[in-house]
Amino acid sequence: MRHGKKVNHLGRTDSHRKAMMSNMASSLILHKRITTTLAKAKALRGYVEPLITKSKNDTTHSRRTVFSYLKSKDAVAELFRDIAAKVADRPGGYTRIIKMENRLGDNAEVAIIELVDYNTVYGAEAAPAAKKSTRRRGGAGKGKAAAATADVTPADDAVVVEEAPKAEAAAEETPATEAPATPEKEENAEKGE
Repeated sequence: MRHGKKVNHLGRTDSHRKAMMSNMASSLILHKRITTTLAKAKALRGYVEPLITKSKNDTTHSRRTVFSYLKSKDAVAELFRDIAAKVADRPGGYTRIIKMENRLGDNAEVAIIELVDYNTVYGAEAAPAAKKSTRRRGGAGKGKAAAATADVTPADDAVVVEEAPKAEAAAEETPATEAPATPEKEENAEKGE
C-alpha cells in the first residue's frame, strides 16, 4: 500500500525522474518560463523552490549543493547571479503555475510554470510599495480595547448629553445647513419614532 507516500513518480523510474527534474529546473532558470503538463509542473515546483531558497546564501557549499541537483554550470551561474538578487526579499513562493487548455494529442492538462518576479504582466499590478511584515494575532489587543471602553465614566456621559441639546439648538437656528429629509425619516417622524 502507498500510505503516506506523497512523491508523484510521474510514470518513470527514479533515475529518469531525477534527470527530467534536473533538466526542467535548468530550463526554468534559464528561460524563466516553461510549458509542461500540470503534474510535472507541480512536481517541478517542489524541486526548484528549495534550490532558489538556497541560492540566497551565496557560498561555495550552497553553489555545489545546487549544482548537484541542476548539473548545469550556466543554470547555477544564472540562479546565483540574477535570480537570487531579484528574489532576495521574497520569503518563498518563487514560482507560479497557470493552467492552460488541454493538449490536443492526448488531452493532457497543460500548464505554464514561471518565475514570479520575471512576469511583467502580474508584476506591475502587484508590486508592493514597502516590505510587509507578517501579522500575528496577540492577546494584548483585546485588553487595550476593553480598557479604552472602561475609561468612560458617568460624568463624561453627562457632559456629552448636556452638549447635545446645544448642537440641536444651533441646527434649528440655521436651517440652511440642515440636510434634506429622506422619505424614510419622514415616515419615522410621522409614526413618532
